[in-house]
Amino acid sequence: MQVKGENYNVWYDNNNGAVNFDGALRLTGMQDYAPILKLLNEIASTEPPSMVLNLQRLEFLNSSGISMLSKFVIGMRKKKSVQIKILGSNNIAWQGKSLKNLQRLMPGLTLDLQ
Repeated sequence: MQVKGENYNVWYDNNNGAVNFDGALRLTGMQDYAPILKLLNEIASTEPPSMVLNLQRLEFLNSSGISMLSKFVIGMRKKKSVQIKILGSNNIAWQGKSLKNLQRLMPGLTLDLQ
């Protein structure tokens, strides 16, 4: 499973169960983020015990992208059997504040900023 664009790549790694985000996501609205949200929801629908979102190589995410992740996290609150872990980087400015806000939306979410 993969969603690829000019400046970004989002793919699911079956080996470690991680959804990897790479590049810069500057899409214009929620409709442009729909394929990524669909990928996330398809993986979540299999109800794996844990789901990792690896954002460590995502250099930029605009407000529409943050809204898309927020929508996904809010939807995941209903799936109590799936543990969400988000990997981020302290070296990428937007991640610290924005990813902590996702943790507020889902207190059970694990946030690992390295």
